[in-house]
Amino acid sequence: MTQIRIIKKYPNRRLYDTEISSYITLEEVRQLVLEGEKFEIHDAKSDEDLTRSVLLQIISENESGGQPMLSVPLLTQIIRFYGDSLQGMMGPYLERSIEAFLEQQQQFRQQLSSVLGQTPWTMLNDLTTRNMDAWQDLQRSLLNAAGDKKPPSAPPPSSGQAAPGSRSTHRRRS
Repeated sequence: MTQIRIIKKYPNRRLYDTEISSYITLEEVRQLVLEGEKFEIHDAKSDEDLTRSVLLQIISENESGGQPMLSVPLLTQIIRFYGDSLQGMMGPYLERSIEAFLEQQQQFRQQLSSVLGQTPWTMLNDLTTRNMDAWQDLQRSLLNAAGDKKPPSAPPPSSGQAAPGSRSTHRRRS
């Protein structure tokens, strides 16, 4: 069993990697992520887990330079999910979506390396179609799961006739 690497964050914002007994930069933390290294970042005084906060900082820095992955509409939509009744479903949905994307990416790379008379564009089109089908299946299953938790919605508006036992909104002319 591999131990989780512990990185301590000090009040001066420096990160200390306890495994190599040295200070490291955010770029070096990013490199640990790319290498698949398991780690946690803790506040040096309180031992509070700061891993998410530091990872968000790395994402923010990468988004501010070069070619961003997260568009303004996507970010605003994510912000709107905070406090929404479906907030708890959003994280698992995004995780599954990324996993599905990574699986598709791996399949694409395998197929590309063993091109069997197909052009890369044909393979990309086939992969895109399968990926869209997988996304739609995932969305349907999540929406069905969310539908089971929603309170019943109001009945659709009637076609102008009052329901039995209710008052009509139309007035008679005298």
